[in-house]
Amino acid sequence: MNDDRIDERSLSKLRWRCRRGLLENDLFIERFFNRFSTTLSVRQAQALGALMELSDNDLLDVQLARKSLAQVDAALDTEDVREVLKMLREPL
Repeated sequence: MNDDRIDERSLSKLRWRCRRGLLENDLFIERFFNRFSTTLSVRQAQALGALMELSDNDLLDVQLARKSLAQVDAALDTEDVREVLKMLREPL
């Protein structure tokens, strides 16, 4: 497990990779970066990157808890991804 803080270049690449086609996803992701970008670990960044492999609709469904990670992609149902998903869902 790599709990080192993500470097600025990697963070910038991750932000670019997280751009989505659905405004709703972008709102969740922007809030996430506003809250956690200064403390984001490499492990959490990798988990977020894995979530970004989902389609826009599946990503929105798991963020809104309409579907579980196991329902959209069982391989994503890991502790790290669940942690980042919880961070994405945290209200203001």
